[in-house]
Amino acid sequence: MDFKTDKPIYLQIVDYLCEQILQGIWKPEERIPSLRELSVTLAVNMHTVAKALSYLENRQIVSQQRGVGYFVEKDGLQRIRKMYKVEFFEKDLPNLFRKMQKLNVSIKEIVLEHKKCCT
Repeated sequence: MDFKTDKPIYLQIVDYLCEQILQGIWKPEERIPSLRELSVTLAVNMHTVAKALSYLENRQIVSQQRGVGYFVEKDGLQRIRKMYKVEFFEKDLPNLFRKMQKLNVSIKEIVLEHKKCCT
């Protein structure tokens, strides 16, 4: 995993864990790899992984069953989508609109470019 300097490592791990759920690699109500396995896979300290899992647990995306491990919550996927949607509308979209304004790019132009590249 390539870590960026502009975002805390535990939040980058949160993004990685959420991506596994969004892609269907880890399904609702299924056990995810252990804290130890994740720290080895990601080449980070177990405490950093624990902080990321705690973050997700506080948002009811994963839950811990003592002695068994962490599991994706039944509605974890929906919670991730909601969490990222809020982030998109509060952070990403305003930045995008500022950049569009600076470059004098219209929404119509974006739609046309999207049709060219993505259909």
